[in-house]
Amino acid sequence: MTIDVPLDLRPMEAVPVDALPRGADWMFEPKYDGFRCLLFRDGADIHLQSRRQRPLNRYFPELVEAAGKLPVGRFVFDGELIIPGEPFDTLQLRLHPAASRVRMLAGEHPARMMVFDLLAGSDGRSLLAAPFGERRAALEAAFAKIGTGSAFVLSDATDSRARARGWLRRVGHGLDGIVAKRRDLTYRPGERAMQKFKLWKTIDCVVGGIYRKPGKQAVEYLLMGLYDGTGRLNYVGRCGVGEDGDAVARLLQPLVGGAGFTGKMPGGKSRWSNRERVAVPLRPKLVAEVSADHIENGRFRHGSRLVRWRDDKVPEACTMEQLSGG
Repeated sequence: MTIDVPLDLRPMEAVPVDALPRGADWMFEPKYDGFRCLLFRDGADIHLQSRRQRPLNRYFPELVEAAGKLPVGRFVFDGELIIPGEPFDTLQLRLHPAASRVRMLAGEHPARMMVFDLLAGSDGRSLLAAPFGERRAALEAAFAKIGTGSAFVLSDATDSRARARGWLRRVGHGLDGIVAKRRDLTYRPGERAMQKFKLWKTIDCVVGGIYRKPGKQAVEYLLMGLYDGTGRLNYVGRCGVGEDGDAVARLLQPLVGGAGFTGKMPGGKSRWSNRERVAVPLRPKLVAEVSADHIENGRFRHGSRLVRWRDDKVPEACTMEQLSGG
């Protein structure tokens, strides 16, 4: 490739914050709920890569084809792969080994790339050292040539904090929160140099099982459950315990070997690593208050945060109704 940006570049990431920053030096973008992606194009040479440098060409052939038809022949885009109007599960189905299956899914629900940064221009020169304000202007100029109606969409951006907060009304409908970037921010590969703001919902859950740390007795994740109308305990998501894995393991040891989940179960292979984790079931006696940032189809889309133990609450009071309540 005749592009100054290396293919093994790690995308710049964001640190969670509890409020949007104030001041004239900030710009805001919607945070989309999809797969982070870097797209390299140098003529007919096209590479789509995940946040962890995994190749994505085979999973999104429609985007490879669309990229080859763009009037801009050389660039590096940073963005999010999404399927508009569809839940995240539809996007996740693309990570399938059969090419025929991928082609079918691409035809039924074609993906788009929501582009929010330009890392190399049409001359192939790197823009990583340029401030974000300049990169954004160059990105807008590139999309002036691309136009509308393609598989690539220019992300919204604003310097209005009020307008950015208005985007939060669309959380759960393709949006995940808001990203804040300083205008003078250079691109810092692999660093958490941006800020991300999300709305969190607090839920009381039953601890129905655990994942242990590989090869150890320490707990890595609590497996959280809620009861449905028939009295079944359904898995709704996991919650990390950080550095407290050994202490949590001692706390939960008397509950090991219980019935665990009786409805929807945890488990299954990771679509990325093909590794299957084995859940350790517990007696459903312990309640924890957790905070989740994205709930979809009765599940936490991402891991939740442990707030506190709820010794004052009985497990049977932890019901699925919490996921739809205000």
